[in-house]
This record gives sequence, structure tokens and C-alpha cells, in this order.
Amino acid sequence: MRFMIIVRATADTEAGVMPEEPLLAAMAAYHEELAKAGVLLDANGLKPSSRGWRIRYRAGKGTVVDGPFAETKELIAGYTLIQVRSRDEAMEWARRFPAPMGETADGEIEVREIFELEDFEQNAAIERFRQLETASH
Repeated sequence: MRFMIIVRATADTEAGVMPEEPLLAAMAAYHEELAKAGVLLDANGLKPSSRGWRIRYRAGKGTVVDGPFAETKELIAGYTLIQVRSRDEAMEWARRFPAPMGETADGEIEVREIFELEDFEQNAAIERFRQLETASH
């Protein structure tokens, strides 16, 4: 089972304020634990939405909308991707996640399970995804 631990953005992350060394050290220690346990797949911070864009679709036609985006609480500042045996194990790891904005600031993480190909009705399209997955490993 794969899970994404999503770090919610704040006004500071959207302003490009970089984490201080104690927070970076705590994050490094946590991610080292994940790696030693063999559950870490990927982890990264994201640059502010001012450096990004969205593509909005209306009637199947996409339009590019440049950042920044107003609803900071709906934005993502970073993520950690883990592969574990159960939802309970994912919950254990999530509870150990360091305070994402440091010990003195409010912050929030969200954890979401990632769909596996087995979750879908098996058909030709899913088989194409399976072939892509096999080719990338």
C-alpha cells in the first residue's frame, strides 16, 4: 500500500521562506528512519505556487492559469511518499512526522492512499498502465 503524506502550504512557504536548520534536521532524521525501514519511495518540497501554473478545463479545453494562487490552505508545500503493509502502519509513520513548519508554528499534513492498478476494473487501458509501470522499473 502506498500513501502520500502531504504538507499543507502556509503564507510563509508561499512567500518562499526557507525552513530553518532545526526543522531541516528533524525532517532529515525522519526521512532517514523511513529509508532505514525500507518504506520511503520519494520526498520533496515544492517551490511556491508563484512559480507554478494550473490548467483549467472547460468543455474539454485547457487554459493555463499562472500562479500564485490565493487559497494558501489548499496548496501543497511538500510531500513524502511511502509504501507500507497497512493503513495502520501508514498512520504510525504519519504520527511521527515532524511539525512541518517547526515546533512554534501551526502546520498541517494530510495523508492519502494512492490507487493501485488492482483497485480498478481490469481492462485494456489498465493493462497499458501496467506495461508502463513495468517498463519504468
